Amino acid sequence: MRSICFYFEVHQPYRLKWFWPEGSGGFGRYFDEELNKEIFLRVANKCYLPANNTLLKLIDETNGRFKFSMSVTGTLLSQCEKWDDDTLQSFRDLADTGCVEFIDETYYHSLASLFESKTEFVEEVREHRDITSELLGFEPEVFRNTELLYNNSVASLAQEMGYKAILTEGVDRLLGMRSPNHVYKAAGSNIAVLLRNFKLSDDIGYRFSSRLWEEHPLTADKWARWVSSAMGDTANIFMDYETFGEHQWEDTGIFEFLKAMPGEVLDKGVQFFTPSMTVDRYAPVGEIDVGDFSTISWADIERDTSAWLGNDMQRRCFEEMKLLEPYVRSTADPELIRIWKHLLTSDHYYYMSTKWLGDGDVHSYFSIHTTPYDAAVNFMAVVMDFKTRVFEKLGRME
Repeated sequence: MRSICFYFEVHQPYRLKWFWPEGSGGFGRYFDEELNKEIFLRVANKCYLPANNTLLKLIDETNGRFKFSMSVTGTLLSQCEKWDDDTLQSFRDLADTGCVEFIDETYYHSLASLFESKTEFVEEVREHRDITSELLGFEPEVFRNTELLYNNSVASLAQEMGYKAILTEGVDRLLGMRSPNHVYKAAGSNIAVLLRNFKLSDDIGYRFSSRLWEEHPLTADKWARWVSSAMGDTANIFMDYETFGEHQWEDTGIFEFLKAMPGEVLDKGVQFFTPSMTVDRYAPVGEIDVGDFSTISWADIERDTSAWLGNDMQRRCFEEMKLLEPYVRSTADPELIRIWKHLLTSDHYYYMSTKWLGDGDVHSYFSIHTTPYDAAVNFMAVVMDFKTRVFEKLGRME
């Protein structure tokens, strides 16, 4: 292996209240401000602050040879602004190093790319670009869609919006005998595609603390040897940032792994590149063709859209939101439009998943609901009340 391309996804949603109609029709009627602040501060203290500080030290210790990328959703950046200036400053400090590439996505971490019309999707990407520029001082050149959702249409839109590369999952059924460890080109457009090496990524993100795993304990030296011996140009390691300290708690040794990993990798002759550096360095070796009716993602065993739209509850809730779009926009009410956009956040639909075993455990993490059925009932109660507010507003405008 010649290089590693690390990417971290940084996101927290605005979770819903257990709904009971009370108060005004504003944002606080539906979203639990107290709970969201509590979870944000917990994750900031367990993950964002210690992980950001660790990464800053690693950049310094390696004289800038340790490079990586991350995307911070608009919802998370807005929470930083409201609740913790120190966390926001720590992301700014990373941006100031010149060793971190910030990547664009949808502001609301939403499923807007699955709409037939791409108006909302494009709006959200532009919103995210604006807040990343405003708060972090960075102009992204690379794009990743929510949950790495990808098809030819998404790639084409990303190219039209000026991005030079897009990230997605290295799905086996898509690659066949090919390796994810190369740069590819999207079918129907010229945008470069970087594919996640899910084996090497999940060794850290999911299996790190599993005592049932035959490779436990995972050391930085062992993982670096696996990477250095892999064939290809680039090992694309994409994972949730909350891996560090939240999904994998500090007492698992995850921070010690992170501190040791860059040195072990560099000692084995492998370089760290950002996504932009990677696509500038390596020419595409082939084409990735994903039709618009076979969207892929990085979620669950299936790596498709079933994590959010796999059962009737999820599909019904999502269809309600799609049908509301023209009516919400017709109100021209910034608060109603803001609420509707936050109801498109993928997490709400993820909590409704009825998958079980390992995937079910992942879906229930960070959810306030006891069961996926509770999540769906609560979401639909919010939607029905919200719909009433929208049509009342439209009625007053006639």
